[in-house]
Amino acid sequence: MRTFTIIWFGQLVSTIGSAMTAFAFSLWIWQITGSATALALVGFFSQLPRIFIALFAGMMVDRFNRKRLMILGDTSAVICTIVVGLLYATERLEVWHLYAVVALHGGFGQVQNLAYSSSVALMVPKQHYTRASSMGSLVTNSAAILSPALAGSLYPLIGLSGIIWVDVTTFAAAFSTLLLVQIPQPSQMIEFDAKPEGVVKKVTFGFRYILQRPGLVAMSLAFSSFWFVHQLGEYLLKPMILARTSGDVQILGTVATAAGVGGLIGAVSLSIWGGFKRRVGGMLIGFIGVGLGKTVLGFGQSPVVWIPTQIWASLCVPLLFCSSNAIWYAKVPPVVQGRVFAADEMIGLIIASTTALVVGPLADQVFEPAMQPDGFLSPIFGSFLGTGSGSGIALLYVLTSLCIVFIGVSGYAFQTLRDVEHILPDHD
Repeated sequence: MRTFTIIWFGQLVSTIGSAMTAFAFSLWIWQITGSATALALVGFFSQLPRIFIALFAGMMVDRFNRKRLMILGDTSAVICTIVVGLLYATERLEVWHLYAVVALHGGFGQVQNLAYSSSVALMVPKQHYTRASSMGSLVTNSAAILSPALAGSLYPLIGLSGIIWVDVTTFAAAFSTLLLVQIPQPSQMIEFDAKPEGVVKKVTFGFRYILQRPGLVAMSLAFSSFWFVHQLGEYLLKPMILARTSGDVQILGTVATAAGVGGLIGAVSLSIWGGFKRRVGGMLIGFIGVGLGKTVLGFGQSPVVWIPTQIWASLCVPLLFCSSNAIWYAKVPPVVQGRVFAADEMIGLIIASTTALVVGPLADQVFEPAMQPDGFLSPIFGSFLGTGSGSGIALLYVLTSLCIVFIGVSGYAFQTLRDVEHILPDHD
């Protein structure tokens, strides 16, 4: 796992810098607008271009050198960050500029992510798929621990501009590690057919591959259902806490750090343990654990409740993601993983962009007014969630969390999903 570990370390350092910038963007937008919709639209514009580029990115990953595509993705990210830094330094930065930049970053980031995920099975022995995936979770969760604390502390001192230049500095780590290693390529690469029917067949290959295998269809449907309600909750968490704390940045940073702590504990434990023998069980148990933790978090009205429940919910996230990823790595041949993973990711991207577009207006215009002292829902839920600012967002958050629990429990009722590891043979 030497090559994988070197790349992993570079991504770890770079991701911490990028997450600091993303956290600072959220603070800046909330200070300017005070709107849950404005925050959610960042996610929408980040996901939208990924939908259109996903299938072509899959074809590119299965045809071109994956190392070069990863370098392209990282380089585009740092250019986007520099552009924002220059706009802010010249006092020309507006909210719509961030929407445009995250859209451009999202498109190139989709290519980079696919190139990376499609290379894991070539760099790592089969018995370590879950472990490698858990190390990927370590990157995300380490950033979640350090970035909010660092950004929350540095933002008042050096502002958005200073945090952006910290991000640019950390980019060098990811770039240099990619230059140092050789990333294996599939034994066969697809040939490009310029004829319209040839392009269409290759672009839609991933969907056709999944649809021909009921087990993969069941996996995709289960995870897509989870992802829909999970993303609704994710877009609600920051505005909910900011609204309930009168915009207290330090409390938000502490809760975000708690999420990273839980995820880090879960990822480290999983990398040592290796996960359940039946990986689909790990995925469904992870769904249930996340849903229960987030449900209690939504009922809380102070950091005393938010922090431990956030730790618990995040602790379960690596289990469900790594278990799912290990199944896909084992069942799909590396030579077609780019296109198949792209098709599966495209479904998730459509879901994420849809939730980002819907959740803001739903929170601001429906649930928040309904949970005010004179709102029609406050007599029913007010005694549990309160009737002040953020109560409507909290109610919507709780509803999405209960849906996650339902998805995890109901997954055991479908044999095609429950027995997917026995029904569908490994690619080797």
